[in-house]
Amino acid sequence: MPSGLPGRPPRRNHETAPFWDGCARGVFVLPRCTACGEFIWYPRRFCPFCANHSVDWVETSGRGTIYSLTIMRQGSGPYRELTPYILAYVELAEGPRVLTNVVGADPQSMYVGQTVHVVFDEVGEGDAIPRFAV
Repeated sequence: MPSGLPGRPPRRNHETAPFWDGCARGVFVLPRCTACGEFIWYPRRFCPFCANHSVDWVETSGRGTIYSLTIMRQGSGPYRELTPYILAYVELAEGPRVLTNVVGADPQSMYVGQTVHVVFDEVGEGDAIPRFAV
């Protein structure tokens, strides 16, 4: 489901490539520490919780709840004509909180604690970026 919000192909690097490859396939994957078991956001090859340098890339549920949100009523650049749009922290079922857009929802009906799920917006070159929907 295209959101109509602007996006650009991600800048992959050695640490984030598995995440972006998952997004391109329509799968939300995250690194998970092999020592302490914590899911890690943002994607990287080491654990910020225990400093372990070994992670496994795990397919997640792609589900979460709104932790915090704001309705953007003034935008700039490519977002100028797209207001109102929703900017939110989503707390994933696996634990991490992700800053993202919530798409396809009436901004006035959104609330903290609302359940959301990941959707992927194609951004060209075979890539996609994750956003969330109700």
